[in-house]
Order: sequence, then C-alpha cells, then structure tokens
Amino acid sequence: MTAIGLRKEDYGTHSLRRKKASIIYRATGNLRAVQSLLGHTKIESTVRYLGVDVEDALTLAERTGV
Repeated sequence: MTAIGLRKEDYGTHSLRRKKASIIYRATGNLRAVQSLLGHTKIESTVRYLGVDVEDALTLAERTGV
C-alpha cells in the first residue's frame, strides 16, 4: 500500500467497515438499516459510529418511520 502512496492505517478493517456504513447511510438516509448492518443494539452507537449529529439522525429516523 505504501508503494502507491496509501497509509495502511487508513485502510484497515475497521475503517473500511465505517466507510461502507457511511456510504449506505448517505445513499439511503436509513439509520435503522445501517444499525442492523453493523449489528448495533442501540441506535446511539450507530449514530456515534457514523459521526452524524444525534438529533438530526433521530429526527430522520422518526420522519421516515423506522
């Protein structure tokens, strides 16, 4: 990876998991789907994991009926 200018720590298993979850959340806005995908029991864990504003995320979840 370093041979092509990428830092190994930027592309570990955890960062790729977070990136995939972020892409799905941005594409769908479906916080509950991301929660399920990640296996989180608490929606707050998913919100922190994604780094989104808690109130915005919960409002979106309520508005979409999830």
